[in-house]
Amino acid sequence: MEKYRVLFICLGNICRSPAAQGIFESIVAAEGAADRFEADSAGLYSGHQGQLPDRRMRSAAAARGYVLTHRARPVSSLDFLDFDLVVAMDDENYEALMHLAPSVEDTRKIKRMASYLTTHRISYIPDPYYMGQDGFELVLDLLEEACTNLYRSIA
Repeated sequence: MEKYRVLFICLGNICRSPAAQGIFESIVAAEGAADRFEADSAGLYSGHQGQLPDRRMRSAAAARGYVLTHRARPVSSLDFLDFDLVVAMDDENYEALMHLAPSVEDTRKIKRMASYLTTHRISYIPDPYYMGQDGFELVLDLLEEACTNLYRSIA
């Protein structure tokens, strides 16, 4: 049985998308479904390529039990061949992915992360980079809810 593959996308692949990847992987592992799912993350900006997630995000995530070891990489149009679902953190990411998708069929794989939120009234996952510690906590709150609902929607 082939694994269902999910790719999380943000701007630099050092805050939101690696956190979403780590949270989703944690949920999948807790559900005993690691053999059925695979997650990865990437960014639209390649300036952080090869770097670990932002130390503030790693610290905030570690306090919740998530270990973020992903190395930043840029998204590619070839990712649309490898992934079943491509999840954008905000509208700018979404629009850029729509232009990057190699076909109309591939655009159907792109979803907004905020579309998986049910209790928070926000239309995007904000970039915590300039928001201070509270911003990282807010983003983790949003991603925990969205990743849980995303998992339930595809499991």
